[in-house]
Amino acid sequence: MNSEITLPVELPREEAGHTLHGDLKELTKARLSMLVVITTFVGFCMGLESQIDWLRLFNAVAGTAMAAAAAAVLNQVMEADVDRLMERTRRRPLPGGRMSRGAALWIGCGLGIAGVAYLALAVNSASAVLAALTIAIYLAIYTPMKRKTSFCIAVGAVAGAIPPMIGWAAARSSFGLGAWVLFGILFTWQMPHFLAIAWMYRDEYAQAGFVMLKRDDPSGAATATTSLLYTLGLGLVSLIPFTAGMNSGAYLLGALLLDCGMLGFALLFLMQRERSSARLLFFASIIYLPLLLGLMVCTKS
Repeated sequence: MNSEITLPVELPREEAGHTLHGDLKELTKARLSMLVVITTFVGFCMGLESQIDWLRLFNAVAGTAMAAAAAAVLNQVMEADVDRLMERTRRRPLPGGRMSRGAALWIGCGLGIAGVAYLALAVNSASAVLAALTIAIYLAIYTPMKRKTSFCIAVGAVAGAIPPMIGWAAARSSFGLGAWVLFGILFTWQMPHFLAIAWMYRDEYAQAGFVMLKRDDPSGAATATTSLLYTLGLGLVSLIPFTAGMNSGAYLLGALLLDCGMLGFALLFLMQRERSSARLLFFASIIYLPLLLGLMVCTKS
């Protein structure tokens, strides 16, 4: 970690327009953590072989949420200096000077240890190992890779696709086709989602030294083509639950409609390659995922 981290730590402080509660939400990336909670819940529901155990579900979601929050906090500790260089991140608690790196480090480490230990003690070892693996991939591989190669987005997508597998493992302590299908859906969904973000903020990322896009792609043709290919892959993977007998025909119809919508916005991005079309693809992906996962849970065979 950066040598600026010193002890004793400086406690977080409030400033005009900012509250400690708001800073903690931003530090733990509460919205992203909510996505983790949702996908863990879906993984648990799809992995059930009998009646739902609500306490076990709560424990699985709580432990995974703590692990996800830990990764978010420690990521900001590692990138505090870089966050100061980008408009979209310079007001975060660390670059904004409202919290010390030392305090954030303690928060992040505490959440990580608590989350993994909680899963191990209250759920099972498989879910705890997967949570620890998620944190390790995100911090040890994805975060430093962002400064070296655009392949970092795929690595980050691997970490982001593990939470539903945690939920599945919590439900049945083993893995099956369904767990890998959920992983595949989350992985392929994240690619057009984050490539759209990378294109929208490409100038800021480049100024900060992040290599989120291919260096030899000034027109965005390669980025948009990659988004389209992964969207096609998402469409194929999303149909497996029906073909494998996991879900009913209602799921197939809904998935096809959602896939057509995503494909349309991916094609628009390929044709225009502008911020506006990337933004539309980004919002389409936000709508797509909860609808698909909700449909999957409701139509489980």
